[in-house]
Amino acid sequence: MILTVTLNAALDITHHLDRLRPHGSNRVRAVAERAGGKGVNVARILHALGHPAVVTGLAGGLTGRAIRAELASAGLADRMLSIAGESRRTVAVVEESAGDTTILLEPGPVVGAEEWARFLDHLDALLADATAVVLAGSLPRGVPEDAYARLLGLAHTRGVPAVLDADGAALSTALSAGPALVKPNADELAAATGLSDPVAAARALHAAGAGAVVASLGPDGLIAVTSQGSWRARPPARLAGNPTGAGDAAVAALTLGLATGAPWPGRLAEAVALSAAAVAAPLAGDFDPDVHRALRSRVAVRPFAPFAAEEPHPCP
Repeated sequence: MILTVTLNAALDITHHLDRLRPHGSNRVRAVAERAGGKGVNVARILHALGHPAVVTGLAGGLTGRAIRAELASAGLADRMLSIAGESRRTVAVVEESAGDTTILLEPGPVVGAEEWARFLDHLDALLADATAVVLAGSLPRGVPEDAYARLLGLAHTRGVPAVLDADGAALSTALSAGPALVKPNADELAAATGLSDPVAAARALHAAGAGAVVASLGPDGLIAVTSQGSWRARPPARLAGNPTGAGDAAVAALTLGLATGAPWPGRLAEAVALSAAAVAAPLAGDFDPDVHRALRSRVAVRPFAPFAAEEPHPCP
């Protein structure tokens, strides 16, 4: 099974309306509420594809109980660790007429040192049965800055390949621990490396310790820099919809490819098709099966030589 870790799990609340009018009243057409956070979304997509996944992370308070209740109702295997603090909520406002989404992100709970130590033991036990692990999302307050490096160390000890989807210090401090794959977006690449060229930035993360770097470029698809080669994968057309969760869909596909040893071009084609199908679905963690099937054979994957005009320096 694939294990997904969401340290800062959330209750995702999505409001659908025709158009957002700032500083005024807005009539909402529909509201949806479900467990969220990057790792939860990845597990939800894996479950829909028919692959066993287990959700773990930290959940607390009334919001934490609502998160776990929704995981159960969705049929997702829940191995979250209870904490004292109140889990966060996120609010997405989807403007149907404009195709735009505004997202409000709460900071989440403060995690105590004893709770963090318990989670390390908890995760170590779960890794014994995992074929791959996904470490995804922001870190809650109180968790050390090198939290993902610690979790990667546990995965290495167990011989479990790890996918990291994080940004900022959570990403940079984990690179030296050697994640099998990292999946930043273009903005996260630039912030982590100081390089505006995504290919040069991906090379820098690879040089800093990531086994492979797959960077999402929004509607322009993905680039991958790996020790086996480098590729660019593009969808056949741009899709309108809700981009929230598209990156999580790509992570789900890439993790499956890592666990099964699928060739890189196939992994990338599946990641682009699945992320595009997620854009076509109304909620993060969902995807449109018809769009997924239609695009799988139409994604263009081409190798390229990952050399920039100026040799990038490895990330600190």
